[in-house]
Amino acid sequence: MEYSKLISVTGMPGLFELVGSKTDGAIVKSLDDKTTKFVSSRVHNFSHLESIEVYTIRENVNLVEVFQAMNASSEALPSDKDAAAVKSYFAKVYADIDFERVYASDMKKMVKWFSILKANDVDLKLTEAPEETEESEA
Repeated sequence: MEYSKLISVTGMPGLFELVGSKTDGAIVKSLDDKTTKFVSSRVHNFSHLESIEVYTIRENVNLVEVFQAMNASSEALPSDKDAAAVKSYFAKVYADIDFERVYASDMKKMVKWFSILKANDVDLKLTEAPEETEESEA
């Protein structure tokens, strides 16, 4: 499964694979229970995981960088119910996160999403943008 096809849908828990799109919504497949359904864009908003950025004390980073740091860490994932444990986990795993602008609910969501991605064996990398070649004029 490709990371580039994964989306989050407002008002619906978990992550989804974008199967197809229509003018008034999208056909999505849940990574949790593998059900496929139509979701209306009139009711829900869609966010590609590739487009989500996380506030840090330096420049914002793409969410996949945080997931990669979580993947490389030997720290055990905390329970997403305990906000203090989640915050201390991110302080160890990705200390550059701006804890004043990244809310506890966002960090809990990142822990939930990471466990879903691991359970579905998703390759945590961004799609490569085709590099533009510069033509030099002689």
